[in-house]
Amino acid sequence: MTTLLAATMLAGGLNAASAAELTVGFSQIGSESGWRAAETSVSKSEAKKRNITLKIADAQQKQENQIKAIRSFVAQGVDAIFLAPVVASGWDSVLKEAKEAKIPVILLDRDIDPAGKELYLTAVTSDSVHEGEVAGKWLAKTVGSKPCNVVELQGTVGASVATNRKKGFDTAIASASNIKVVRSQTGDFTRAKGKEVMESFIKAEGGGKSICAVYAHNDDMMVGAIQAMKEAGLKPGKDVLTVSIDAVPDIFKAIAAGEANATVELTPDMAGPAFDALTAYKSKGTVPPKWIQTESKLYTAADNPQKVYDSKKGLGY
Repeated sequence: MTTLLAATMLAGGLNAASAAELTVGFSQIGSESGWRAAETSVSKSEAKKRNITLKIADAQQKQENQIKAIRSFVAQGVDAIFLAPVVASGWDSVLKEAKEAKIPVILLDRDIDPAGKELYLTAVTSDSVHEGEVAGKWLAKTVGSKPCNVVELQGTVGASVATNRKKGFDTAIASASNIKVVRSQTGDFTRAKGKEVMESFIKAEGGGKSICAVYAHNDDMMVGAIQAMKEAGLKPGKDVLTVSIDAVPDIFKAIAAGEANATVELTPDMAGPAFDALTAYKSKGTVPPKWIQTESKLYTAADNPQKVYDSKKGLGY
């Protein structure tokens, strides 16, 4: 019995040690938005819970920096690599290098071109087409049969999430002939660019009087757009409807103030499910599904935005 107990304790100790020894390199896009900052913060927290060493490389929104970071992680011999890809294409060569080194790669938040699917273990993402559909359906239901000209703030050109959020929104409003996207331009997922592009939309649309609604691919661009509307003498949330995606704290402040109408949540906890999948793969050889989907939820003024803000403000946004 004593020998068995000792053996059991030794085995348990070895398992704990192997978990503690896991080192994961995370090539993060950057900190272009509050959501991205929260994802980084939550990733650190989830790694700490599991006693995993997490090395984060900030790419400052440049793919070449991400490729350098991945090669550096391969050279360091990390146990796994997390990648939040800034764009969908151009990863084949560097991911093949990781695969040849037998280092599993897990995508977070964004996907890559289908041709590269054999080069990563799994992708933990929301359904960004569905997110756009939720936003579009909310707008269609809200405006009813009223004519509605929409201006769209797109995310980074070439990013899968921007392409998909546009596709989903367009699909949702396709049958509503009264709703038309009259202007669409990238705001690079940033507040400053969102404000700048919205200012140009307002000038082009008679001071904004012909704009019924703004659809932004993320909340940070919407926060910038709200500022532009206020400076132009418009009342966002009243004169102009707003719907965006991410559910960062500041959009809930805007909803509580009546300056925004709706947001679709993108959870910042992509790393938690990724660590769980990695741990099962490393310890038991369990191969995860190719896609681990996170939940998307619509929030409006009916959802106690101040309470939601209070619950999110400490997450690193």
